[in-house]
Amino acid sequence: MTTLDIMLPYYGDVSLMQTAVRSILAQSDPNWRLTVVDDGKEPDVPGWFAELGDDRVSYQRNEQNLGVTGNYRKCLGLVREEHFVMMGTDDVMLPEYVATVRAALAAEPGIGMVQPGVRVIDGAGQPSDGLVDQAKRRLYAPKVDGTLVMGGEELATSLLRGNWLFFPSICWRTEAVRAAGFRDNLEVTQDLALVIDLLQAGERMLISDTVCFQYRRHAVSISSKQAFTGARFTEANRFFMEVADRLDQHGWPGAAKASRRHLSSRIHALTMVPGALKAKQSGGARTMLRHVAGTDPR
Repeated sequence: MTTLDIMLPYYGDVSLMQTAVRSILAQSDPNWRLTVVDDGKEPDVPGWFAELGDDRVSYQRNEQNLGVTGNYRKCLGLVREEHFVMMGTDDVMLPEYVATVRAALAAEPGIGMVQPGVRVIDGAGQPSDGLVDQAKRRLYAPKVDGTLVMGGEELATSLLRGNWLFFPSICWRTEAVRAAGFRDNLEVTQDLALVIDLLQAGERMLISDTVCFQYRRHAVSISSKQAFTGARFTEANRFFMEVADRLDQHGWPGAAKASRRHLSSRIHALTMVPGALKAKQSGGARTMLRHVAGTDPR
């Protein structure tokens, strides 16, 4: 089986990025290649990579900031292998991640996506089990004993009810993602949009219950006014309505109905309203309440 390409579009905290890289270096299966594309300007980062001394690791810094989607696209263009991971720079691969994913790919040749088991951690690296993640696990995610292959309208409906995936942990088939691409007008729903596009194109997903990845979920600070503007829910509504129309045309009425209802997104907005009010973001609170009521402007 081919080597696994691990792409790391980097911007942000240096120490968390270094933790992510060290977790890749510690993989039990050595058949990986790491490519880091630095979209920032932190002064000590290039020297740190130069001192690693591992020829499986390559590093480059963008001359100009590309932004999240632009850096994703650049990373995708640099993939050389049949499968890749677009890892988050504050996440952690447990030592068996590469081995687990490569075993899944060997068991299901041609599979479009592999979602392994994930443990959520907080900013300090401690296990975290907040309301959002409890809902994902108990209400929306399928029950998996070992591995499960899903696709088509069944998986699309499940994800549109509540997106239980962890984007940075997913292994993707390169040709499939290049055919779908990343959208310019999306940020918070970029991952779900990509998966729905792949499902419509006939790709399937293998889901494993082997926990081999740590996804870091940072607490939302009341002092961060940007988090409470409601902009994420404006984008989410636009996405769900557009996808619903498209899935109706595709002949997936159940998935289209789930997209129009987007119940988990509306519940999420409701949980954010008190924070918006505390942050004195009344406009954001109104946007969230419209999303909760399903009366967002189209």
